[in-house]
Amino acid sequence: MPKLALFFTYGVSLKTWDNLGIFSREIKPYIELTKDIFDEIYFFTYGDEKDQAYQKFLPENLKIYPKKVKIPTLIYSFFLPLFYFNKLNEVDILKTNQLKGSWTALITKFLTNKKLIVRCGYEWLKIMKNEEKPFWKCQIAFFLEKLAYKNADKIIVTSFGDKKFIEKKFKISPSKIEIIPNYIDTNLFRPINTLEKEKNRICFVGRLSPEKNLFNLIKAVSGLNAKLIIFGSGPLKSDLEKLANKFNSQVEFRGSIPNTQLPEELNKSELFILPSLYEGNPKAILEAMACGLPCIGTNVQGIKEIIKHKENGYLCEIDVDSIRNAILELMNNKILMEKIAKNARKTILENFSLKKILKKERQIYQQL
Repeated sequence: MPKLALFFTYGVSLKTWDNLGIFSREIKPYIELTKDIFDEIYFFTYGDEKDQAYQKFLPENLKIYPKKVKIPTLIYSFFLPLFYFNKLNEVDILKTNQLKGSWTALITKFLTNKKLIVRCGYEWLKIMKNEEKPFWKCQIAFFLEKLAYKNADKIIVTSFGDKKFIEKKFKISPSKIEIIPNYIDTNLFRPINTLEKEKNRICFVGRLSPEKNLFNLIKAVSGLNAKLIIFGSGPLKSDLEKLANKFNSQVEFRGSIPNTQLPEELNKSELFILPSLYEGNPKAILEAMACGLPCIGTNVQGIKEIIKHKENGYLCEIDVDSIRNAILELMNNKILMEKIAKNARKTILENFSLKKILKKERQIYQQL
């Protein structure tokens, strides 16, 4: 059977995944792929020798290759293919975990002439434009992405919006790009009927950063008979806490928790909300839907590809009044909430389960 090399996102290690509480979620697909598609899978990470400690959680044929020498990370990312040349020359397929750092896989392809899959959970340049990053940074991202896309044998994106962006911006053939959304472990993320829901509890999960539109969310819940529970960390935490106090909003900041503990917290809530300004293929809302939670999402690219209004979720606009009205309408319409909750779980089972997603990935590996 063939071998796969996975290049971690630039600067990211297994310890990073562990600290973010996503280690078990991220490794699960690769553990499954070692059973039937690949003889061996190699993780090339940016961690130090401490990353080797995670080997005990992995099967023997899924091996860790951490940062080999103590040099600046950027320099290491260019020389990694030389440091591990013999090992990389053994593999059949190279794959990136994200676009950021894809140059390492690209250099390896030039050196070894192996097949290359460029995966992007989010489109790097598109996000930078949304965040209004400086022109020169966008130009660097454009150049690096163009190189990666042009030389990839296959490109994997998580949303239709990202596929159309790449086709138009980089003049890439549609046949080269596959849409494979994020998977959800439907055995872990499921309705837990033995848990009692906390009345009028609303849940948000995500990074506390500008694109999540949390200032408007906190204003929207002000004066409502509802408690907002926020899971996640990020640079805006202090400002968000001050705003919650100013508006007397009932908000609790719980910080980040391991992905394995999240289903219980979601099941304690009556509603989930993701009020983002833009998204790719947000895992947070998919996980909440898998738990049979009625979900409110803003009518933006990424979210509106998942939610069908008043069928498997509720779409609102990004402003305070629209968010508030969405919360009130659902909280006051239990029949609609029950309908959405049932259809949300069904949507995930039919389109986003690990089994469904791996079937699509296996087809790409077999083609290559």
